[in-house]
Amino acid sequence: MDEATLRVILRAVKSGALDENAALARLRLLPFEDLGDVRLDTHRALRTGFPEIIYAAGKSDEQLQRIARSLAPGEEDLLISRASEAQYDLVRREIPGVRYSPEARLAYLRRRRGAPGGAVVVASGGSSDVPVAEEAALVAETLGCAVTRLYDVGVAGLHRLLGSLETLRSAQALVVVAGMDGALPSVVAGLVSCPVFAVPTSVGYGAAFGGIAPLLTMLNACAPGVSVVNIDNGLGGGYCAALAVRRRDPSGGEKSGKTR
Repeated sequence: MDEATLRVILRAVKSGALDENAALARLRLLPFEDLGDVRLDTHRALRTGFPEIIYAAGKSDEQLQRIARSLAPGEEDLLISRASEAQYDLVRREIPGVRYSPEARLAYLRRRRGAPGGAVVVASGGSSDVPVAEEAALVAETLGCAVTRLYDVGVAGLHRLLGSLETLRSAQALVVVAGMDGALPSVVAGLVSCPVFAVPTSVGYGAAFGGIAPLLTMLNACAPGVSVVNIDNGLGGGYCAALAVRRRDPSGGEKSGKTR
């Protein structure tokens, strides 16, 4: 249930196209749907603008099936993260049209109409960082952003990044994904005038400590404007970027409070 859906229901009741009992039936799931050991937050999109994202790892087939069955008739965008191919097969039996990226381990479905709004650039340091970067890109796209991918532009070959300055500066928000030394977000933040959301990855040799080293580098970035999410958390980076651009139009002005 998001703002746009709620407005449709209210207008339908006002015009007489929907009676009060039918409207109550549609609103009854606010603010959550109790599925036993799972409680779906059906009110989240109305509060925050984006629906609840389902984390698939660790969920049983039966739990995920119940969740998918509940989400199937909805009108909101759909994101199921850290999903295996077997879990995706289960979900798509319940939700026609849902797509899947094995690289990003993400099941997704954009249901809202309208052209994408808000320019997000997702950059990765190396091609080994692409799975995390692709999770960020797909999340931002599903949440309504126009996403440009800029992969394998790490600081070990800085000319690759500098050759894409126009693309970087076209963004209203950037997600910068890097492992190893994790220096890329600081470099990028010194070149652009928009928020940079840094995502450290677990890519690297022993002293990278599974992503701790790039995480600390990003937290200590010397360029202002860098915000850091958790290791390998492409979803968090993409979500933050979508939040940052959600209320801005392509020229940089603030949108009205109306939902797209």
